[in-house]
Amino acid sequence: MRDKTQANSSAPGDGLVRAGAIVFFLGAVATLVTVAPLFLDTTPFPTYMFGLSMLMAVGFLMAGAGVLRSAAAGRRQARAAGVSGQLSE
Repeated sequence: MRDKTQANSSAPGDGLVRAGAIVFFLGAVATLVTVAPLFLDTTPFPTYMFGLSMLMAVGFLMAGAGVLRSAAAGRRQARAAGVSGQLSE
């Protein structure tokens, strides 16, 4: 049986994974910018700026939710294909 998925189609969780990757990258940049003054002996940023580092965790959770959503959709699709395959026998 041929796979009916198009090469340019997106699965249900793909948008969350992409958004999570972007947020994670922004958090990584914020972490580097926030920590750099500590190593360069300059005036450190205010404490609330360290909260931007939490964007890494938020992005990681978003991407993880996208992966779980995509896996759930794949399970539903496989279950539906299995049921229809059993009915046609």
